[in-house]
Amino acid sequence: MADLDAIFEQIKKYNRIIIHRHQRPDPDAIGSQVGLASILRASFPYKEVAVVGKEIPGFNWIGQMDDVDSSEYDGALVIVTDTANAPRIDDRRFNNGDELIKIDHHPNDEPYGDLMWVDDQASSCSELIYGFYQHFAKELTMTKEAATALYAGIIGDTGRFLYPATTPKTMLVAGALMAAGADAAAISQRENEISLPLARLSAYVYEHLTITDSGAGSVLLTDEVLNQFGLTEAGTSAVVSLPGRIKDVVAWAIYVQQEDGGFRVRLRSKGPVINELAKRHHGGGHPLASGARANDEAEMKQIMQELDELTTQFLKGEL
Repeated sequence: MADLDAIFEQIKKYNRIIIHRHQRPDPDAIGSQVGLASILRASFPYKEVAVVGKEIPGFNWIGQMDDVDSSEYDGALVIVTDTANAPRIDDRRFNNGDELIKIDHHPNDEPYGDLMWVDDQASSCSELIYGFYQHFAKELTMTKEAATALYAGIIGDTGRFLYPATTPKTMLVAGALMAAGADAAAISQRENEISLPLARLSAYVYEHLTITDSGAGSVLLTDEVLNQFGLTEAGTSAVVSLPGRIKDVVAWAIYVQQEDGGFRVRLRSKGPVINELAKRHHGGGHPLASGARANDEAEMKQIMQELDELTTQFLKGEL
C-alpha cells in the first residue's frame, strides 16, 4: 500500500491527470471521481484534470464526464476511484497513462496500479477523498462542487446513513462537507426521489419478493418485467435496498436478466457476511453489499440455497 505522501507527489508531478471510476456507476463512483477532480482543478489551476467514463444522465447533477482524446494519455497520471478490480474500470484506456493510482474502499482482492490507497473500513470512496483533502488541506482547496459530489457519494453508499458502514468519522466528514457548501437536504431529496415507472417497479418487487423461513429474500426481474415498466437494467439500482425495509428479511438477492441469458445478482445483508458467497459466483464486494452472476437458473437456485444457509446460521448465532 502506498502512503498518501507518495500519491500526492505524483499528483504534483503531472500536469495532466485523468480520473476513471467503475462501470455502471453509483453516486459514490461519480462523487469520488468528480469530487477529486474539482479539488485538484481548484488547487492546481494550471493542470489539466479530466473525468472519463460513460455519461449517466441520471447523475449529471453530480458531475458530467469529459471528452478526452486517446493521445492525451501520453504523459498523463491516471487515477481510478471506487473500483475494486481492473476489469470493472470504465473506459479501457486507463492503462495508457504513465502512472496508475488506485483509490478504493472495497476489499483489495485484486490489486492493480503503480500506487494504491485502499481502506475497506471507510464508508465510501468519497469519504477517502475527503480524507485526502483533509490530510493536505494546507495545499488543497475544497470547492462547493466537490463538497456536493462527495456528500452525494457518502449518502449513496451509506443509504443516507442507514447502513453499518456509517461511523462517527463518516458523520464528521458529512458535517464538514455541509460546512463547505453541500446542501444536505437537497442532495438527499435528489437521491431519494424516483420516477413513476420506478415506483411501479418497487411495488412489483414487494409483491413478488419471496422470503424463506430464515429470512433470505429474492426476486427476479426479467426483460419482460422491465419492459412492462419501460425500464432498463440501469434503472434497477433504485430498488435494490427495498427488501431490507421488511423486518423479516435478513439478506436478499435481486436477479436481473442479462442479454446473454445469464443473471446479474445484487446481494445485500443486514448481518451475515455475503461477499464470500459472491466470490464463489463470479463476483465480490463488501461484507454486506456485493454483486455476483448466475449463468443460468440452476446457479440462481444454488445462490439462494447458499444464502438461505447463511441466514439460517446467522439466526442460530453460528456466524
